[in-house]
Amino acid sequence: MSRPPAAREAVLDAFERLIIADGERAATLDATAKAAGVSKGGLLYHFGSRQALIAGLIERLHELVEADVTRIEQAPEGPIAYFVRSSVEIETSLDRSFIATVRLAQGGDRQAGRAIEEVRERWLVELGRHVSDPALAIAITLIGDGLYYHAALRAEAVDDVATAGDFSPEQMDALVALLERLVADGR
Repeated sequence: MSRPPAAREAVLDAFERLIIADGERAATLDATAKAAGVSKGGLLYHFGSRQALIAGLIERLHELVEADVTRIEQAPEGPIAYFVRSSVEIETSLDRSFIATVRLAQGGDRQAGRAIEEVRERWLVELGRHVSDPALAIAITLIGDGLYYHAALRAEAVDDVATAGDFSPEQMDALVALLERLVADGR
């Protein structure tokens, strides 16, 4: 698969940043072109409309989630440990795409709302491949959601991304061990 042009990626990056910083209404085509350092014609070359720009952002989110699913499958520490520990990672490409898509959904964009549901379902399906009890797979995804939201909200409050998760390694180890015991008991 060939790499997308740098200008296209710059436009998506700018669109994402604007949505996150100023809200979806501020992320106009003109503002996005200016933030990306391209002409409006350059933006329109890659994305013929705002809906096409939103579709590009959603496509990026799905690609990042698929890469994350691959990491879940291949994680040396195991899928549950990877999923739980990675749930507190913020300020990543996946995090930024997820937040921008959530903000679009909050603004009423149905395509973005569907994308968020598809992403959550994709993670649930992947965890379900490793957890025989469907209710436990749901619980693990919800724990991941809670850890993520806690880290994201804490980062806003403390202005320190490095301590956003604020759970000690021992606490995370204990949580992972508990979940892995529950999975092993369910087999």
